Amino acid sequence: MAALPPITLVLGGARSGKSTFAEKLVVEAAASRLYLATATAGDGEMQDRIARHRDRRGAGWETLEEPLDLIGALSEHARADRPVLVDCLTLWLTNLMVAERDIDADISRLCGGLAALAGPVVLVSNEVGLGIVPDNAMARAFRDHAGRLHQNIAAIAADVYFVAAGLPLKMKG
Repeated sequence: MAALPPITLVLGGARSGKSTFAEKLVVEAAASRLYLATATAGDGEMQDRIARHRDRRGAGWETLEEPLDLIGALSEHARADRPVLVDCLTLWLTNLMVAERDIDADISRLCGGLAALAGPVVLVSNEVGLGIVPDNAMARAFRDHAGRLHQNIAAIAADVYFVAAGLPLKMKG
């Protein structure tokens, strides 16, 4: 089994292969693993996406859904013998914005709590800052929050990957 560092960040665009790559990292590290899902099934299309992810993962995964209190769930469920895969940070960020939470406080709480976790965590997120400047204030705020979140997580992560076309590029570690 391959050992995982305490914190790994996997970034990529939509349908880049980032989740599949992150799942592979976790599968290679432990027989027991936790999938911490941040998505909420707000419509039929999202229900289908969640089902496809669940089917692709197959057996050997425990799944926990937590759309808002990410560090609380991680603190409670992280274990040295069971890595946690968080998929994904940008859906979590969306949930925070919809709930009108203090985004900077929640990001700070997450980043501050990651080092104290009892086991390794792999965080997946969509890189949204490579395109054009969004045409509305909410989309620009989302892009800006995501950029700051990724910078903060990357600063404390031992390993950082960027995935494009199913190919991982190790950026740190």
